[in-house]
Amino acid sequence: MYFQLLKLILWPRIDAPPRVVNFKPGVVNVISGASKTGKSAVIPIIDYCLAADKCAIPVGVIRENCAWFGVLIETVEGQKLLARREPGDQQKTGDMVLIEAPDIPIPDRITEKNTNADAVKAVLNRLAGLTNLDFEPASDVGFRARPSFRDLMAFTFQPQNIVANPDVMFFKADTTEHREKLKTIFPYVLGAVTPAVLQARFELDRLNRDLRRKENELRALTAASGAWRTEAQAWVRQAIELGVLSAEQAVPEAWPDIVDLLRRVSQSNARAAQPSLAGIDVALQRLQELRAEETSVASQLTEHRQRLNELRRLLESSEAYGGAIRIQRDRLALADWFRGLAAKGSDEEPIVQLSDAGRDQILILCENLDALEVRLRTHPSISDTLDKEVFRLRAATEVVLGRLIEIRREIARLERDSEAARQETDRFDRLERFLGRVEQALRLYDATDQSAGLGEEIDALKVEIGRLQGVVSENEIRRKLRNALDRIENMASRLIPRLDAEWPDAPIRLMIEDLTVKVIRGSRDDYLWEIGSGANWLAYHVAVTLALQKFFLTEPHHPVPGLLIYDQPSQVYFPKRAAGDDSEGPLAWRDQDVVAVRGVFELLGDEVIAAGGRLQAIVLDHADDEVWGRLAGVELTEEWRGQALVPREWIASSLSTPEF
Repeated sequence: MYFQLLKLILWPRIDAPPRVVNFKPGVVNVISGASKTGKSAVIPIIDYCLAADKCAIPVGVIRENCAWFGVLIETVEGQKLLARREPGDQQKTGDMVLIEAPDIPIPDRITEKNTNADAVKAVLNRLAGLTNLDFEPASDVGFRARPSFRDLMAFTFQPQNIVANPDVMFFKADTTEHREKLKTIFPYVLGAVTPAVLQARFELDRLNRDLRRKENELRALTAASGAWRTEAQAWVRQAIELGVLSAEQAVPEAWPDIVDLLRRVSQSNARAAQPSLAGIDVALQRLQELRAEETSVASQLTEHRQRLNELRRLLESSEAYGGAIRIQRDRLALADWFRGLAAKGSDEEPIVQLSDAGRDQILILCENLDALEVRLRTHPSISDTLDKEVFRLRAATEVVLGRLIEIRREIARLERDSEAARQETDRFDRLERFLGRVEQALRLYDATDQSAGLGEEIDALKVEIGRLQGVVSENEIRRKLRNALDRIENMASRLIPRLDAEWPDAPIRLMIEDLTVKVIRGSRDDYLWEIGSGANWLAYHVAVTLALQKFFLTEPHHPVPGLLIYDQPSQVYFPKRAAGDDSEGPLAWRDQDVVAVRGVFELLGDEVIAAGGRLQAIVLDHADDEVWGRLAGVELTEEWRGQALVPREWIASSLSTPEF
């Protein structure tokens, strides 16, 4: 992928022009400088502007004095300016600016975002031509997700803690998430797993699900058809028993004859086979009339019984009232007693000794008592009237009850006599159900008979699945992967002799499962972490990353950017003595460490030139041009001695500002 870094831009928090570091495409760009000048912040800044998940730019001077970070890149589509806001106290911010044009001037200030990190990732993914498909269908594991431009940074950056690390070969491979994702995408970037393979995996997953569904349908139809075949002759016999077929009908043995016969049965007119009501209509109609009359008579009987109960309660109330009246009448017999005493004329009786006026009052009282007694004696009695009504209702109830008994006896007799009619009705119901089952079974048989089409679909699916399995064949993928690794290992083996390796002629093996290399020495295979010396570690890091880039450049439209950035590759040699330090005399090129470092720069320059402008390298190092100067393809970008990535005036201004 043509991807060249043209500028690195820092926008200050103060009112000042941005800091711009210019890079030249197609060469080795060297930033040489002293410690603590910001060299090791270059890779994190570029990574952050390329939509990294978090900000790894060192805290302190750089982040305190910069408001925005940006990069200007050259692509096949033209220039793209990617800028991202400094996150402050957060680990990251998604605020970004994306400007696309053939030639982009660097703005003096950035005040507002116009996009976010996710949108920038999508642009970079499209620019790299990465597939949108995951590595596995329906995978919920993050490292099996689709390849991203962010994953490709493992082949671009070699920061200070990686460039000569015996345990970690690739950028961010020291974390489990990135390590597993890198192992997943390795076959993809080496061309063993192509977008066509990923698409075939998804199509294969869909076809396998479709095949399982159709096979289940076919098994269900076949099982139902098999069960139906075993019952078919029994159904013919049942049709004869129900009268649908003639009693003289022989049960055929041949399966087609059985099916034809059952088709004739299913087409029979069920109503024609229904028993005629002519013979049983009178009995059934009489039963219906009797049941209706039974309901009516039972209702009348209930009504009569209710009225009798009401009359009985009324009689009981009348008798109680009459008893009370008799008691009151007996008490009123006092008037006769008073007259008797007055008539005896005895002086000994107190009432006789009364004066004439007193006796007159007693007589008036007696007359009044007589009048009251007369009214009590003449009170009407309802007992006789109620007794007549009770007698009448009892007679009517006995008539109704007798009629109900007669009706129920006749119903019982008719039900016994109409058992044959009931059996005929049941037979008709059974016949209806039987014909329905036969019709349903024939439809199922027809569907099974049409399963030949389903079988053809299954066969076609199997053929297509077989073809796709050839596309996604693990053996084929391993073969392609092995071929790609052989090429890369051969390229690296030709580069190693130009570096300061302990065994320059020993071939290597790139181990994807371990994300490291093995050095093959006779009967020994040694992992990188088993080999001593930082010079060896640096040599294999440089050789492998260059060999990978050489391989990528041979593949058309490869997604990995043609960009390599090394931070402090000379750290394994210096400070043994400072590069270019002539305090003890002129620099002696016989110094093996200087020669080794110069060899790294020389190899990088040769490979960049051989790439014909499609590969760019950036080296951030302490070594000055006395070490790497006058090498083809190697050019000084900036020297940070007496200056740094962040201008001094920014720092001085921030110190005088209360905000800082």
